[in-house]
Amino acid sequence: MRRLLLPLLLLAAAGLGLLSEPPGEPSGTQCLEHDCFSVFWQPAAFSEASAACERRGGHLMTVRSTVAEDALALLLQNRSGSLWLGLRLPHGCPEPAQRLRGFQWVTGDRRTDYVNWRRAPGRCGPRCVAVARDLRWEERRCEAPADGFLCEFNYGNSCPKLRAPAALNVTYATPFGARGNDFLALPPGSVARAAALGLELRCAESGSDGGLRWGRESPGAWACELGNGGCDEECRDKDGRPRCSCLPGTRLGTDGRSCVSLCAGAPCQHLCVPDGAGFHCMCDAGYELAADGSSCQDVDDCATKPGICDQECLNTEGGFECRCHSGYEMVEGHCRAVPHCRKANCAHVCEDVPGGYRCHCFSGYIVDPQQATQCVLHCNRSECPAECDPRTEESCECPDGFILDDREGGLKFCIDINECDMNYCEHNCTNHPGSYACHCHAGYMPVDQHRCKKVGDEEEMYSGDREPSTEVPAATRTPPKAGPLHPGVLVGITVGILSMVLVLLALVCHLVKKRCRSPSSMDYKCSGSAEKEMGLHQVTPACASSSQKL
Repeated sequence: MRRLLLPLLLLAAAGLGLLSEPPGEPSGTQCLEHDCFSVFWQPAAFSEASAACERRGGHLMTVRSTVAEDALALLLQNRSGSLWLGLRLPHGCPEPAQRLRGFQWVTGDRRTDYVNWRRAPGRCGPRCVAVARDLRWEERRCEAPADGFLCEFNYGNSCPKLRAPAALNVTYATPFGARGNDFLALPPGSVARAAALGLELRCAESGSDGGLRWGRESPGAWACELGNGGCDEECRDKDGRPRCSCLPGTRLGTDGRSCVSLCAGAPCQHLCVPDGAGFHCMCDAGYELAADGSSCQDVDDCATKPGICDQECLNTEGGFECRCHSGYEMVEGHCRAVPHCRKANCAHVCEDVPGGYRCHCFSGYIVDPQQATQCVLHCNRSECPAECDPRTEESCECPDGFILDDREGGLKFCIDINECDMNYCEHNCTNHPGSYACHCHAGYMPVDQHRCKKVGDEEEMYSGDREPSTEVPAATRTPPKAGPLHPGVLVGITVGILSMVLVLLALVCHLVKKRCRSPSSMDYKCSGSAEKEMGLHQVTPACASSSQKL
């Protein structure tokens, strides 16, 4: 950017300070697209200089970039002396580690991409910054007057310099008092005077697009050699009078210089399309043109386009909305039945079926009879590999009705428990992998899962022509899941059984000894009766025989 602007700034230097300016007006001004910088060679303290810039609608100059530095160099050329910049230290001491050393711009911020200090930080207390022809920044006491000051004026847009032959000698004046005839750009409110034409133009907002342009209060074009007569398109002199003309599809605005669309000011509610020397109105999709030819009214798409929706159609302003019945959802513009599995809680696999869903289990599992959405381990053989957690070797599971069996090599299997050996059934029993089934003898019927009762004479044994059933199966009861017994438990059971056998043997010996006492003892107890004595003699041989067996 510096390479592009510097040549332009050098070309504009001829217009700086060439006019004899009255006191209080800038001695030189340079304007860019959004900024103007002016120099005032009037001695003043920092506060006085700042107030003078503010009265003109600006503030003391901020030099934040090399572009501003180039403008500053042009303003200071061929002049010596110090000028205030808009940089100050309100209080405290300088901070060498910071780019601005703790100083701040008069705009209240410390943002900058450029610094040019002359020497190391000076003393503490309020300090201000001045600049000389070498462009170096120097700290000074704020109350000491400098030889002048630099003002900065900012604006959003600008008017370009008018194209005109040199003979016309057009001069310009800015709102802050700068005058000259060779500006690159002029801020809003600036005035251009062409004395030879007796013409005065002002840089102001245009009524058509809100941009800045040169104009005057009276409509129509001025001399075409000065800024194309103010015309947007073509300026022609006809019969000694300048006139503006516009391209097809546009027309002259009320000022007689700008070109506006044929649709400008058209009453169309939605769209306007230029049509020859006029226009016609159109409406957005979902609307139709009303009878007045300019307003638009909504079209009921649901009524004019039957079947546009699968199930329900709701007309809206400028369009329509398709909806689905309960139990359906919109998928790519069509209603589809909501999958029941979306709301199911199947542990493994879910299958949508008409009117509902069905849960399935992975291999090695079956659906839990107590909870249809859950799965439990299942084995349909007498033995199956155990379900083990690979992260924990001892964490293995077997289906109900199986017991874990450790094999050589760390293999773990689930072995079926034969519940029929546990006498669960009152009559007959059939073992199945993981379960069992009880059956009753002929002439009996089940009372519950295990017990049977005899069929009474009053109960019918036949039904129609069917043969009587010889066996009535009872419902299978799955026993509690068995696990491997701890060796300590087996030892305890063995010790208990042996203890009971020893107790029984001791009891039998005691009874035998009691019955086989010596004759003297028996005679003593039976001396009172001859019949008893006879009875004792009959018993004695038996006792003797028992003693011999023992």
